[in-house]
Amino acid sequence: MPQLAIQEDMLPGRTIHERLSNAKRLGLSGVEFWADDLGQRVPDIVDALEKTSLSACGVNLGMSDGYLSADLDTREQAIGKMRQAMADAVDLEADYVSFVPHYGKSDMPDLTPYSTKIDLQKEMMIWLLRTVSDLAYAIGTLLVMQPVNHYETDFMTTVAQAKFFRKKIKNHPDVKIAPNLFHMTLEEDNLLDTLSSHADDIGMLYIADSNRRLPGQGFLPWDKIGTTLKTMDYKGWLVLECGHPGHNHDNAYQYYDGLPACLDILDNF
Repeated sequence: MPQLAIQEDMLPGRTIHERLSNAKRLGLSGVEFWADDLGQRVPDIVDALEKTSLSACGVNLGMSDGYLSADLDTREQAIGKMRQAMADAVDLEADYVSFVPHYGKSDMPDLTPYSTKIDLQKEMMIWLLRTVSDLAYAIGTLLVMQPVNHYETDFMTTVAQAKFFRKKIKNHPDVKIAPNLFHMTLEEDNLLDTLSSHADDIGMLYIADSNRRLPGQGFLPWDKIGTTLKTMDYKGWLVLECGHPGHNHDNAYQYYDGLPACLDILDNF
């Protein structure tokens, strides 16, 4: 059975202990934490996790990118942030680190006919994954790459595109895909078939409804999604990522009020 989790900024509370206590009251099993300045927050988070008996499901690098930049210093800084996020995940005993490879348009040069911008980006992505996959294996943290919709990136928008990069690193067991149901509604021809056909590639799953609100507040067929996940024998994390990820603090009480009905739907998974 999948484990249900939520991103930390969707939880109301003045302190991390209050936020995690509210997650516990709702019956959630875990919380995903944002990577920015996480290192200095680790002791307080660990204390709150121990007191609430919750798990840190993962660490999310959020809007941090630069891995595929044309500028070497930018790439090195981005990879440094990823390595730090992986170290913080170990300290939190979190299962994964999630990242989006690239936001916006590419700053790579167009070297046609030698190479296009997208071809250069692809080569940089393969290089990145080869660089960090051994570290993920060594420290025992899963690295998951998240496709996002074409309004947010011109690089990796579908699960199949993410699968291409897994193939290029021989389906490394410590690098997988983090599909997001909201983004999938905008990019995939058949969301259910895509999940089923990539069952072995999925490391965790972000969930939100078609309008990026809580499950049950949009138009996604949650009964069919639940059936698909059961058929896949999916046992990983289902992480609520709604609204404006990383910036949901002002709406946290609204989410808290709506979560019981949402969790009733997801409990059938």
